Amino acid sequence: MRLVTVVLVLLLALIQYPLWWGHGGWLRVHELQGQLAQQTQKNADLKLRNERVQGEVQDLQGGTAAVEERARYEMGMMKDSEVFVQFVAPNSAAPVNSANAPGANASTRGQVSAAPFRVLPNPVSRSKEERRALEKKATKEKEEAKKKQGG
Repeated sequence: MRLVTVVLVLLLALIQYPLWWGHGGWLRVHELQGQLAQQTQKNADLKLRNERVQGEVQDLQGGTAAVEERARYEMGMMKDSEVFVQFVAPNSAAPVNSANAPGANASTRGQVSAAPFRVLPNPVSRSKEERRALEKKATKEKEEAKKKQGG
């Protein structure tokens, strides 16, 4: 009788081993469920990123508002009818344009300073011919000034 009990306990242990530690055991299932949860979260994050990129693509294809916004904030451009306002800290060096700064790939959008500001006058909008004529006039005046200094 004792031998039969020992054999049955041993058989029960042999049957339980694959259930707990085997290829399709409970521990493996628990590990795979954890991996599935991580992958599901990763997929959700990537879906959100893809939706944002798709929205940006649609904005860029659909109109000029997104292009103008990028030109303003990332490249420092402005329209002829706009006034450029720059916040400058007192006794500080001249600010570096974010588009020209070395290693600056990030936008400066949303950065606000409590420093005093200055308003630069809006340049007068002129046609190309008018600008060329003014440039020629300025170069002639510089040449005349050089001749007076040299002569």
